[in-house]
Amino acid sequence: MAITSANQLELLQTAEAVAREKMIDPGLVVEAMEESLARAAKSRYGAEMDIRVSIDRKTGRATFTRVRTVVEDEELENYQAEMTVQQAKQYMADPQIGDTYVEEVPPVELGRIAAQSAKQVILQKVREAERDRQYEEFKDRAGTIINGVVKREEYGNVIVDVGAGEGILRRNEKIGRESYRPNDRIRCYVKDVRREQRGPQIFLSRTDPQFMAELFKMEVPEIYDGIIEIKAVARDPGSRAKIAVISYDGSIDPVGACVGMRGSRVQAVVNELQGEKIDIIPWNEDQPTFLVNALQPAEVSKVVLDEEAGKIEVVVPEEQLSLAIGRRGQNVRLASQLTNLDIDIMTEEEESARRQKEFEERTKLFMDNLDLDEFFAQLLVSEGFTNLEEVAYVEVDELLVIDGVDEDTANELQARARDVLEAQAKAALDRARELGAEDSLIEFEGLTPQMVQALAEDGVKTLEDFATCADWELAGGWTTVEGERVKDDGILEPFDVSLEEAQHMVMNARVMLGWVDPAELEAEEASEEVEVQADA
Repeated sequence: MAITSANQLELLQTAEAVAREKMIDPGLVVEAMEESLARAAKSRYGAEMDIRVSIDRKTGRATFTRVRTVVEDEELENYQAEMTVQQAKQYMADPQIGDTYVEEVPPVELGRIAAQSAKQVILQKVREAERDRQYEEFKDRAGTIINGVVKREEYGNVIVDVGAGEGILRRNEKIGRESYRPNDRIRCYVKDVRREQRGPQIFLSRTDPQFMAELFKMEVPEIYDGIIEIKAVARDPGSRAKIAVISYDGSIDPVGACVGMRGSRVQAVVNELQGEKIDIIPWNEDQPTFLVNALQPAEVSKVVLDEEAGKIEVVVPEEQLSLAIGRRGQNVRLASQLTNLDIDIMTEEEESARRQKEFEERTKLFMDNLDLDEFFAQLLVSEGFTNLEEVAYVEVDELLVIDGVDEDTANELQARARDVLEAQAKAALDRARELGAEDSLIEFEGLTPQMVQALAEDGVKTLEDFATCADWELAGGWTTVEGERVKDDGILEPFDVSLEEAQHMVMNARVMLGWVDPAELEAEEASEEVEVQADA
């Protein structure tokens, strides 16, 4: 095939036809043609040559040119595509390093093999352009609902035609035992769109909690308009779900708006989710109140929140226990997902027994350490004293409010408590030294002797060892493993050291050792303060 005037316009017509069919820019097809013609020309003139082809976008005329670059003498490697300054003087008036000399060469005729190669290059470029167009089209649709038609099912995964591409609904993203036949219409949530070698991969889901949130957005105009906001969603796909909503208009009830007239709005969502039961819950900034709402229909007697551990204790009447937990723990599991808290449910009897046990343990602590009789120790516990530190270092006035305690008795109590604490500290320090704890760690500000002992027992014996610790190793924390919250015990957790305190101590140790520049630390802390103020 020779590039002649007879088929020059045919090139452009072919490019436009392909572009229309694949819905891509005709310019990309022409570029692919230029590259394929250049490759064919190289096979004719020599692979070492830098042959380029330019197709006129109006006439279709293809111009073949040979390009040579001016390089330094010692860098000349490819004499077909490069030349020295001296060699370039016969073609250019004042050649400089990096200049290019372009000369037109005769067009080539494409033989059968060259034409086939050119066709492959064009097809490859067109496929790449088509993939890019698909990715650009779908990347912004992640997080939305899409309608499609089932094409086929492969090993339990459903391949869905979504218009200009294909999406995949994996087996674990289907609700229950859903099955689909070719040409069935299907509605899915676009969970993720990834650019991969074989083209954009569109991952669909019908089990994602946000699928239900988007369905409500379609059914409830107030959510679409922003008057009502969905704050949290938790699902047990195909079985039960909880959704927390809040209204920014005092005259609109968020729960009623989502339920709709005679349940019409929520029923439309339930039908799409294969009969999944949905609890619509009013959201509340106060976590305990929100949790009480989330555990509906069970009634809650009392809620105790441990914000630092992200844990909450819920006390319910005996007859409400099975309702609060739900079938196979479903109700409490969904409430936990909705509130992002670890929930412990106990009956009033269990809570009473636990409180009694704590009361007895604290009473015994004061009897054994302060040489008190049972009645006096119980008085201390009743007034809210939980440990020796509180007795030793509170203001004397707080002890004087206890019946039968005068100033002399209060001073005697504090003296006994301090003596015991000092003895415990000395014993802890001696034990830490026995284990090999060095003075650099013992004298570090913020660590008590008992903390140093605990660190030494765990193998942390020097300031260097301490500086390599992570904050969660010291303070403990919570991680999520396969959807379940798992507790990580910290070395200093028994001493109520928070994550922030642990992080601060570790950073101070690194500064003392010269591992961290104090100026950088100050800048980081200042930046964090600005962020906190901005959030506030």
